[in-house]
Amino acid sequence: MTERITAQLFRDMVVHAAASVDARKQDINELNVFPVPDGDTGTNMSMTLNAAAQELDRKESKSLGEAAERTASAMLRGARGNSGVITSLLFRGISRTLKEKREATAAEFAAAMNEGVSSAYKAVMKPTEGTILTVSRLASAAAVEAARKEKDLEAVLMRAELAGQEALENTQELNPVLKKAGVVDAGGVGYMEILRSFLRVLRGEANEPVRAQVSQEAGEGVSSVFAQFDTEADIRFPYCTEFIVAKENDKSVELLRSYLASIGDSAVVLDDEELIKVHVHSDRPGEVLTEALTYGSLQTVKVENMRLQHSAKLEEAQPEGKTHAAPPPAPKPEPKAPSKKLGIVSIYAGDGLADLFRELGADEIVSGGQTMNPSTEDILEAVEATGGETVLVLPNNKNIILAAQQSVGLTEQKVIVIPTTTVPQGVSAMLALDPEAEPEEIEQAMNAATGNVKSFSVTYAARDSSFDGREIHEGEYLALQDGKLLGNVPDKASLIETLSKALAETGAEFVSIFYGEDVSEEEAEEFSQAIGKSMPDAELSLVSGGQPVYYYLISAE
Repeated sequence: MTERITAQLFRDMVVHAAASVDARKQDINELNVFPVPDGDTGTNMSMTLNAAAQELDRKESKSLGEAAERTASAMLRGARGNSGVITSLLFRGISRTLKEKREATAAEFAAAMNEGVSSAYKAVMKPTEGTILTVSRLASAAAVEAARKEKDLEAVLMRAELAGQEALENTQELNPVLKKAGVVDAGGVGYMEILRSFLRVLRGEANEPVRAQVSQEAGEGVSSVFAQFDTEADIRFPYCTEFIVAKENDKSVELLRSYLASIGDSAVVLDDEELIKVHVHSDRPGEVLTEALTYGSLQTVKVENMRLQHSAKLEEAQPEGKTHAAPPPAPKPEPKAPSKKLGIVSIYAGDGLADLFRELGADEIVSGGQTMNPSTEDILEAVEATGGETVLVLPNNKNIILAAQQSVGLTEQKVIVIPTTTVPQGVSAMLALDPEAEPEEIEQAMNAATGNVKSFSVTYAARDSSFDGREIHEGEYLALQDGKLLGNVPDKASLIETLSKALAETGAEFVSIFYGEDVSEEEAEEFSQAIGKSMPDAELSLVSGGQPVYYYLISAE
């Protein structure tokens, strides 16, 4: 019988959940109703959980509250896609409830689970039943009810598992799309895997010792991070310095940000009414800490020599006689003290689209889209690198909007998310930009512009599926309009016919076609000419977008 949950037990539960979801991620991905090849539910949940697993493996937590807070913080920053963000919100609520606790009873942990559900529902603008939200809500409610009679945490979570499984099976009745496809909700399956992982740890059925098992998609763990440096010389600022300062005066935190930017890189400064949390790479850690003391007393300090870590990790990771040939990672944008009124971050997939958004005025570009959803931390780093007092973020993908919204409040900069769900909407929003206007006016103009554009796209079916009464076969062309399926066809002639008819019905005056990395310029020209025959009065433009997965993205205005 386990009556109290400790920091170590919570850590083992989270790490095992990360490994379990990672092992099942492809099964979860294949439950997605729409067969577009993208960064799917299982992948997003796995990467979000693995962010927490890596953090918990990095350092032992002294209390349950600390372990829960570190888990929630890592998940918040590592959250990818809607399913990943919702998972992080569930753990954020747990963290808030357990904040001051060294240990917790079964009843307290059940209450924390319930608070996690409340946090998720509050954060999602339009909660949809028949999803992970429903499954987690009913499972947590059952846990709370069971904890009124049971003290054993395993017994409480068993009741939650039974209620969650029943709710999962019922997602088909709540969501007609799932019922037509004959599947249950993918996010709900991921949540149940987390819950069952918790139970396996409580029963002693998890592999011992419980270790973070990070997939390639999640970064391959710490060893590969260090292996990405070809030589120690690549580490310009060798000392990674992290600390927390208890505020004791009103000295501006902006001065600290500016100072850190002047003597190092990778500086991240977060603060609230009481504390300042800092991470920075420099070659003068002593001076960094001396400056920190002018703001108040140091609560925690950690200084690590990354050059020594680099050498040690390479020796651990490499067989004798082997050398690393991994390419260096793409440089992360460095934070800048706000130096201008407005900054803009755009998320894209494809070099051509990146160039286009830069030409239209974007300061920072985050690589991401259907094949890989960027994390909240990726977006936050770009926000801070713009140097704007107010920063507009264009997700350009419906599955990235929630992750972008989580960056609000993690920085002193004002972040406004323009909820663009497609690249054509993002381009239209950027064309409406008046950099001299006030941020609120720009936001209004951009939102209005996105409503004037119709978005079409062409991709392929990654697997056989049944969707909205249609039988879809692997490899078929999929034509979509504003995310809805126009048709699935086996050849280019049928594809052009389907798209031409739908585009002509819009009565658009301007049509822009962005062709992807798997389409040659000659093929794109032929496609554009064929579309143009059905719209003789429209002005057509053809642009190399270079995007993966989607053969064509089409904007009609």
